[in-house]
Amino acid sequence: MSTMFPKLAALAAIAVVIAGCQTAEEMRAADEDRCVSYGFRPRTDAFAECLQRIDLDRRYALRQASRDALYMPPPVIIVRDHRHR
Repeated sequence: MSTMFPKLAALAAIAVVIAGCQTAEEMRAADEDRCVSYGFRPRTDAFAECLQRIDLDRRYALRQASRDALYMPPPVIIVRDHRHR
């Protein structure tokens, strides 16, 4: 079996963890609440920019997690041979 399967499995697991159990609507509502908590008013350019930055941060985190999962170094296996003399 190729080494691609473990990488894809890790990527899928990361995607599930990042997505959690939130729907797109729930994520949007949470993002809007976050921007309001920062003091931005809905339907303003600053509010839209806040939402955009949250989205960009989320996408960056997903890209980093994907890159780390796909390009992680192979595990190091140490075998110690104990021989009695």
